[in-house]
Amino acid sequence: MLVVMKTHATHGQIDHVLDAIRAMKLSPHPMPGATRTAIGITGNVGAVDSRTLEVLPGVSELIRVTKPFKLASREMHPADTSIKVAQTVIGPGTLTMIGGPCSVENEAMILRTAEFMMENGVRLLRAGAYKPRTSPYSFQGMGLEGLKILDNARRKTGIGIVTELMDTDNADAVEQATDIIQIGTRNMQNFSLLKCVGKAKKPVLLKRGMSATLEEWLMAAEYVMAGGNYNVILCERGIRSFSDHSRNTLDLSVIPPAKKLSHLPIMVDPSHGVGNREFVPQMALASLAAGADGLLLEVHPDPDHAASDGAQTLDFAAFKKLLEALKRVAEPLGKTVN
Repeated sequence: MLVVMKTHATHGQIDHVLDAIRAMKLSPHPMPGATRTAIGITGNVGAVDSRTLEVLPGVSELIRVTKPFKLASREMHPADTSIKVAQTVIGPGTLTMIGGPCSVENEAMILRTAEFMMENGVRLLRAGAYKPRTSPYSFQGMGLEGLKILDNARRKTGIGIVTELMDTDNADAVEQATDIIQIGTRNMQNFSLLKCVGKAKKPVLLKRGMSATLEEWLMAAEYVMAGGNYNVILCERGIRSFSDHSRNTLDLSVIPPAKKLSHLPIMVDPSHGVGNREFVPQMALASLAAGADGLLLEVHPDPDHAASDGAQTLDFAAFKKLLEALKRVAEPLGKTVN
């Protein structure tokens, strides 16, 4: 259910509706708009008695939301959402770049990469302090020491930090060290973790599970939003299929229907999608053409000696060349690369 307030509804009238919803043992989610406020309602297992709310002062109309993902749905929030961080904005009209190594290896490499990104107009750095690896013998990340390195790079260069949260135990430390919290593909349906970041004050980058349907992906976003954190960014990173010519199957066909159903911005991770640096630039350009709002790319000063995922990682020269190509394609599409 969505309560649409009148254009000139007062703060007092809005507060009165919020109190009335809470009195019904339901959760209100106010969504201020350019001209009027809408209030989403969640927590109901059956139909809401609309008569209780439609007679309240300042209420314009009540709209039933049919999708199971209420807060992530365009039915409840028709306009595209922009996610603002201190360094940039992710959303309509932009192609936001996030670049950096798969994992934090040492301070010198992270600082060098952060400086390179800032010099080229990229305001967000990706790097994993904690790494979910298929093999227990693979590099697992530097943990808390890695978070300290990322935080130091942010303080020295001003770049924003995107890193993965793997478990609730490290939630506070990760939130303090980052500007965007990443939830990886293996944790897309880790509901305890989703509820945890639903209480966080930082935006959440939610990667699609490797076998997840679009509805399952949006329902995972709903878990975060139901906790009060409405700043969710979807990220397509490739799904598991029968194809054996690439690491994953980068499902760019999911972008148009996802944008039709949801107002949340969508980024694409072509590095994980194909797993081969030779093909990353083509799929990055294809992601832009398909309507992506941003790209998550693995970039390293020396990919051949990277601690993890070097085969799919671009070096500085290749990234700079791709960046220039993206800018040329973005302009006629009405997007600005940032």
